[in-house]
Amino acid sequence: MTFHAPEWFLLIPAALFIAWFWKDLQLFSPLRFLLIVLAAVTLADPRLVLREDSLDLWVLLDRSDSTEDLVDQGLPEWQRLLERSRPSRRDRLIVHDYAAEIVEHGKDGATFTGSRKLTRTGLALAHVAALAEEGRPARVLLFSDGFSTEPLTEAAAQLEARGIPIDFRLIRDETLDDFRVSHIELPERVQAGEPYLFSVTVRGSLDGEVPLVVRRGGQKLTETTVELINGVGRAEFTDRIPIGGSFKYEAEVIPEVDAHPGNNRATRWIEIAGGPRVLLVTNYVDDPVAKVLSSLDFTVDVETESQALQAGRLSGAKAVIFNNVPAHEVPQDFLDALDFFVREQAGGFLMVGGKHSFGSGGYFQSSIDPLLPISMELKTEHRKLAVALAIVLDRSGSMSVNVNAGGKNVTKMDLANSGSAEAINLLGQMDRVAVLAVDSAPHEIVEMTQIKNDKKKIIDRVMKIQSQGGGIFVYEGLKAAWDQLKDVDVGTRHIILFSDARDSEEPGDYKRLLAEMKKEGATVSVIGLGTKADSDAKLLEEIAMLGDGRIFFTDRPVDIPMIFAQETVTIARSAFVEEPVGAQPTGRWAEVSPKMLEWLPQAGGYNLSYAREDATTSLVTTDEYVAPLVAHARRGLGRTAAVSFPLGGEFSDPAREWAGYADFVQTMTRWLMGLDLPPGIGLRHKLDGTRLTLDLLYDPEMWGDSLSTSPPRLRLLESEAGSTPYDVPWKRIQPGHFSVSRDLDEGAVIRGVIQVGPHALPFGPITIGSSIEWAFEPERLGELRSVAAQTGGRELLDLADAWKRPPFEHEVTLRIWLVIAILGLVIADALMTRTGWKLPLPGIPRFGRQAKTPKVKRVKAPRAQATPVVKKEEEAPISTPKEDTERRSRYQRAKDRK
Repeated sequence: MTFHAPEWFLLIPAALFIAWFWKDLQLFSPLRFLLIVLAAVTLADPRLVLREDSLDLWVLLDRSDSTEDLVDQGLPEWQRLLERSRPSRRDRLIVHDYAAEIVEHGKDGATFTGSRKLTRTGLALAHVAALAEEGRPARVLLFSDGFSTEPLTEAAAQLEARGIPIDFRLIRDETLDDFRVSHIELPERVQAGEPYLFSVTVRGSLDGEVPLVVRRGGQKLTETTVELINGVGRAEFTDRIPIGGSFKYEAEVIPEVDAHPGNNRATRWIEIAGGPRVLLVTNYVDDPVAKVLSSLDFTVDVETESQALQAGRLSGAKAVIFNNVPAHEVPQDFLDALDFFVREQAGGFLMVGGKHSFGSGGYFQSSIDPLLPISMELKTEHRKLAVALAIVLDRSGSMSVNVNAGGKNVTKMDLANSGSAEAINLLGQMDRVAVLAVDSAPHEIVEMTQIKNDKKKIIDRVMKIQSQGGGIFVYEGLKAAWDQLKDVDVGTRHIILFSDARDSEEPGDYKRLLAEMKKEGATVSVIGLGTKADSDAKLLEEIAMLGDGRIFFTDRPVDIPMIFAQETVTIARSAFVEEPVGAQPTGRWAEVSPKMLEWLPQAGGYNLSYAREDATTSLVTTDEYVAPLVAHARRGLGRTAAVSFPLGGEFSDPAREWAGYADFVQTMTRWLMGLDLPPGIGLRHKLDGTRLTLDLLYDPEMWGDSLSTSPPRLRLLESEAGSTPYDVPWKRIQPGHFSVSRDLDEGAVIRGVIQVGPHALPFGPITIGSSIEWAFEPERLGELRSVAAQTGGRELLDLADAWKRPPFEHEVTLRIWLVIAILGLVIADALMTRTGWKLPLPGIPRFGRQAKTPKVKRVKAPRAQATPVVKKEEEAPISTPKEDTERRSRYQRAKDRK
């Protein structure tokens, strides 16, 4: 027995001291003295030390892609050996499968159904630490190839604290023909134009030369060979990038024979810093906006090839300007990235007017529509010309494939139907529409009809289209659509062809047909389901070019309804007013700059729109629409603006001749760029496998007060379609240092921001562990051996040794039983006090002075004489003086207690 707080035994002599001076407490009575002793023992926390004669053996089976077949082959024999060597029935065997997640063996069926893309050994060990029963010895037996995709030290420390050793049994597929890209070494950040060195490490099971290709931003940078000596080869390269942003490098080995192609490729990002800069996406080679900003010492990154935009270009940018760029030319990933850039990363966004901007450019109901301070929704009375639209839908066999859309399981055909419904919904009552479904022949779903008030009935018919198999005969679909359109007398006639980019058959004499349409003023746009690399993509591109329309490709079916809406808006809701219009200031420019402007008297043309309720309008038209020409608003931490008149190209002469042109452009841009980040704070990040570690370092004297009242907020956004930003809690390590580590999905591209009050520290994109499951880094195997030794474990060659019990003793507290005994004695003491009952114990000497009892002198009574007996009523017995004294004593004690 041990006592965890023996100092409480001093209570006993203290109680004896009190009892000597306060005798009325009667602490020397046997019952009360026993209570004092029990109370002291209870407070001293007595515990019995017990030894357990049983063991919980936690078996963890690595079910990742790199070991799955090996586990299936060896598991029956392993289970038989472990069951045979189990010492007794009290010992328990607990088996779990794990890869990217962990589950009890057999709970999800005969085979492991979780994700196999990662080997999260750290997660599995932490799971055991959380579930292992307190007060019972345990061991971990790990069956794995030893190559975890995450660090193990944290989970091993938890097991070590619990006294749980980690044993492991290595299972490997000894192959002689595996080659892999081990890693790419790149600096995290360099200055624009600064040369830098990067290297690619290649590992393989055989020595010799291995072909290597290095790409940057998807474009081939170099192609060479790497010589492997003792299984390792290294190639070094130099590069320099003159513009800012983040750029992705990709390295790939292409051996003739390879057992695991999944580890042949690796990616890394590098950030090119050049100070705060403005990304200008423009349709003009010689953009006057770029000239003005460059002359005023702005760092301007001009991009005229909008199709090449990637989300990485937003890194280091403070503002983005779209100058008359149509939506279909901007990659959807980049458009989606702008919302996080503005709202969370405190960026600025400006859209400038033109015939390919706003609603005319197809931005209505796009992903950046909610960012703008103006609404592109147009009223029916503002429409200039009626539209006749023919929609041709592919309903071939490939359209019956199921896809996930917003958590719902739908077919590609369902999404095409929804896209058609979006297009019809955007048409006005005076417009006309026809819908045809095509496989090996066209099928009329809705003949050419005026919308009027029948929009719901038309949409209901379209939503019932089903895939019927076969392929799509493109020529037959276009010809049927033109037959519907050619006799319709309206201002705009347009065809939207939706087709699979890998299954577009029978083009026929499409060139002659398209030439006839173009001669009659009709246009054709194409939505291709797939990518530009697909087999029939060239045909679809040529149809759109010959039809004077637009071409869209998407390999994400969920984007189909949005693309239909963009294209319909472009042809049906085009709202660029080509006539010059007067301009009238509203006096609210002071919200952007205290310096007043001499506004231009008129604009050469403008995009008709309406200001949103939360926007501020600084300049409006003088026509009947009183439409906004300059509007601005705040979105989250960022800012957005809309300049509805052209600043370059056609219809821009009045603006470029305006004396305040340069002042207006630079003032608006500075406002969009927001606040400068004060000094004394910085961010660094580290990626270890799939674990991202972020450290926020700051000067406590400069930032301590503000961060104590408003802690920093970390927001992350993953690259998956439809993903939303989420918060990650920080951990304050010490004054001046916040840190967080988080395990993320393999292959994900992460963008993030640390928000400190009105300021933001953006970072990313960061690629998380590309192909890390097949990396087979030797450092991981060394880490496993190290943490096993740290916890007292070892590598097992004989499974009969798995049941070795670790030194395990646990203590059982006796406090609860002592408390119960004390309560029983307290009740007994109360009862004895009330009833006067005494313990039948031998006398105990009384200490201190005692009151003397006077002796009673015996007097010999005279002999009694006989007297006649007289019968009287029975009288109460007469009590003796001793009994009277004792009764009064009990009465007095009871009275004193009251």
